[in-house]
Amino acid sequence: MPTVVAIYTGQGLAEPLQKVFKEQLPDCRLVNIIDDSLIADVIREGKVTPAVARRLVQYYQTGTEIGADVILNTCSSVSEVVDTAQNLFNVPIIKIDELMAQEAVSNYQTIGVVATLPTTLEPTVRLLQSQAARLGKQVTIVKGLAEGAYQALVSGTPEEHDQRILDVARRLAQEVDVIVLAQGSMARMEKTLHDATGKPVLSSPARGVLAVKSALEAQKV
Repeated sequence: MPTVVAIYTGQGLAEPLQKVFKEQLPDCRLVNIIDDSLIADVIREGKVTPAVARRLVQYYQTGTEIGADVILNTCSSVSEVVDTAQNLFNVPIIKIDELMAQEAVSNYQTIGVVATLPTTLEPTVRLLQSQAARLGKQVTIVKGLAEGAYQALVSGTPEEHDQRILDVARRLAQEVDVIVLAQGSMARMEKTLHDATGKPVLSSPARGVLAVKSALEAQKV
């Protein structure tokens, strides 16, 4: 039975992502490591600090010691740590949003990115840009920050959180070909946003697990 260790910087995504694993990789042993101080520190500092990066690398190391065949980095805000940390480990570290970014730049010219935090928005934009460069594609990226949405969610008003995201998506839909959801926790809104905007909407959890599945299958060859 293959082992996947998923690293979380918050509580919100663990349960829905576990459901995706049960659907796509039912025979996989999934181990969750959750440290919500990571995202709190990133938000407070406005960036990934060296201390946050070091803690993440420690969790990757813990993942290898657990026996991970693949490590899944589930938070887009800290995904750029993977770029340097991967060189330290033989175990593949998958960014949850990388396959989503590849799909977006492969199929669409003008891409709208919706996020509730600037610390997630900017890394997602950079990921899309790097994927476009790798594929030799020219894309236009339009940023959509749903200001106040994250604060509404943590203060216990999820309906306000959802409405702010919906408002931003409707605005972006007037000028983009596709909408990318920067945070995996927003995946539950994928259909709602598609129905409201008429645009394709891409989220990361299912695609991230698909990338994990591909990495596991590659190890069998």
